[in-house]
Amino acid sequence: MLIIDTHAHIYGEDEKRYPPIDKPLRPPGGKGTLGDLRATSASHGVRAACLIQVSTFYRFDNRYVCDCAKVSSDWAAGVCTLDPDDPHSPELLSHFKREFGIKGMRSIPGQSGRIDAQGVRSLWKKAADENIVVNALIHRENAENLGRLLADFPGLRVVFDHCMYPEIGPHYDAILNDVLRLARFKNLHAKLSFVPMGTKQKYPCADMHDAVMKIVQAFGADRCVWGSDFPSELWTPGMSYSQHLQIFLNEIPFGDQTRQKILGLTAKKLWFPEL
Repeated sequence: MLIIDTHAHIYGEDEKRYPPIDKPLRPPGGKGTLGDLRATSASHGVRAACLIQVSTFYRFDNRYVCDCAKVSSDWAAGVCTLDPDDPHSPELLSHFKREFGIKGMRSIPGQSGRIDAQGVRSLWKKAADENIVVNALIHRENAENLGRLLADFPGLRVVFDHCMYPEIGPHYDAILNDVLRLARFKNLHAKLSFVPMGTKQKYPCADMHDAVMKIVQAFGADRCVWGSDFPSELWTPGMSYSQHLQIFLNEIPFGDQTRQKILGLTAKKLWFPEL
């Protein structure tokens, strides 16, 4: 089975060459390098991975993810994060694609707090022009604004990072229902990476399986992907990489074709058509 990890964060060892922001969140034990990800992927039968810029470590300095994407183009797709309030960001996106082979851009709200701010729209237009996949990272207050953007850019391929973080608790139903309503936009894809973050239980996180199944039913497996949130030591400390993958391989009751699409075939169409 083709398995593609669509959500991996990487951290450089050389902090002089790739300086972090002040007081960054760093994985324990120096984990999270490109080499660590490559070894982890290979040992779990994962053929390819998306390298997601770590804004909590590098903010808008994309040098490490760009360099890693360039030297790992046979198995990795780089996903940068640019400042939507910087008027130079759209041209920088074109530069990243041309010079480093960047295939994706993570989209965040501007200083206004809105995901449909003008600076964000300028980046989405450039992404559409460059055939770059956009990863939208928002919380519930931006759900309607994201809907407006999706309607205005129907030809742009957009991935819903973490699906607004559904979690067991008082806001679970509201978050999930907002995610399901956005499934009407056929250019939006759901990234099912939220299970270890939203659960109140240990492996196999059975309390989150229903959310996954409902999202898959609403979006269709052709618009759903799996992501590990590597490195697990930092981002999913209660869940190992192996356990997170096993939840989707064996624990959630998908049909075989659905499982194959979620774990690899949908991601292949988005980022890795050459595989």
